[in-house]
Parts: sequence; structure tokens; C-alpha cells
Amino acid sequence: MSKVYLVGAGPGDAELITVKALKCIQKADVILYDRLVNEELLEKAKSNVDLVFCGKHPKFHILKQETINHLLVKYAKQGKTVTRLKGGDPFVFGRGAEEAEELAKHGISFEVVPGVTSGIAAPAYAGIPITHRDMGSSFAVVAGYRCKGRHEEVDWKSLAKGVDTLAIYMGISNLPYIREQLLLSEKNKETPVAIVQQGTTEHQRVVSGTLDNIVDVVEKARIKNPAIIVVGEVVRFRDRLHQLSLLNNDPVPRPDVIEA
Repeated sequence: MSKVYLVGAGPGDAELITVKALKCIQKADVILYDRLVNEELLEKAKSNVDLVFCGKHPKFHILKQETINHLLVKYAKQGKTVTRLKGGDPFVFGRGAEEAEELAKHGISFEVVPGVTSGIAAPAYAGIPITHRDMGSSFAVVAGYRCKGRHEEVDWKSLAKGVDTLAIYMGISNLPYIREQLLLSEKNKETPVAIVQQGTTEHQRVVSGTLDNIVDVVEKARIKNPAIIVVGEVVRFRDRLHQLSLLNNDPVPRPDVIEA
């Protein structure tokens, strides 16, 4: 009997795939996968699997979402086991909910398999906890590409005043606007900010600064997407952890780090 699995492939490091997600890859007749999926995972699939690349760049989609929805329905109606493989978690800025809705509309059996999301994993690999008993007891994940006039506006004022840590996805090109909105919302200009580019991978880079200077830091370092922007006092823990680890003669790896 056909079934569609909406699967989170994790944040980049292939070893961060969940056991259940790996099983979904191994049993699939068809895998529709996104650009940020580590292709090492595809090597775990059956030799006769059909691979469909659905790569999405910020400004260009190889397949439109409507086409992806159509393919999921089409393959399922052919009696195939379909795995829709998405970077991170399918329900965190992955449009997994839209795909689930389309499948339900057509009466197709499906299952959501959560994945490790980059908004938590990338900071962790950089030595930054999203929460900390003394530095932050709340966090929010935010779509960073949204801005006034083009998309439904993010409530930056509520985020600035009511949330300790922000993990902002897809926000590098929009960083000047994000910074401006947080400052207008009375976020302290000395609030620590870190950017983790290609987090959890061998190409990971980290830059840090403050809300006041982070735009200049990012431009100087030529940071690009995919990247997670972390705003909050928890960013300070990175240096604290590094100092403690040096005292124990066990330095925390800090690949290609650029500090402001």
C-alpha cells in the first residue's frame, strides 16, 4: 500500500539523521529531496530508487511548490512508497504543512517524521545554547526573509521585548532590515549576535558581534546563506565555554571562526 513520508533530513551533518528518517530513505521507491539535504543520505537508498531533485534557492525554485505537491500525489497513486526529504524539520519553514494538506485532500496516507532543525543544531555546533538557565529561558524561530511591503510583517516588537533568544532563518540578505526593526523595538544595541553559516557541516563558519555592528561584520566576512542568525545573551556562552574548555586542556573546535 502506498504511503508518503514527510521526512526531516537534519541540519547538514549526515550523522544527525534520525533512525526513523533513515528507514524512510531505505525503503522508498521515490525520494523527492531539497537542496540542503546532505546527498550522503541518498547513498543509503535502494539501488533502483527514483531520485527527484526539488532544489529551492532563495530566489529560484527548480520545481514550484504546486509541482512538488502534484508529484507527491502522482507517485502515491501509482502505489509507490514516497519519501519527501527536507533539510532540517519538515514543519519548520519547510512547507511540509502545505504538502500534508495536499495529501490529505487527496485521501493519501502520509506520516510526518520530524528532524533536527538548524536553528537549534547550528548554534549548538558553534557552542551556543538556545536556552540557558542564567541567560535565556525562552526562544523563538523566525522567518528572516519577511519584510514590510513584501510579506506579512513579523512582529519584531513582541520578539524584541518578550523573547530571550531569536533563531532567525533565511535572513542574511535581510539583515540590515532585521537589525533596524529590533533597534526600533528598543532592543539594546549591545545585544550579542552570532551568525552560523552552513552549520554542522565541515564548511561551518561563525562570526559574532553585537546588534550595533553585526551588519558590518557579516559584510566583511562575506557570510552567505544558508545561515542561522542568533540574537541574545546566550551568544556570550560561546566564549565562556571556550575559555572553560581551554582550562581543561580540551579546546572546543571552532572551525574558521571570525570574531568582531
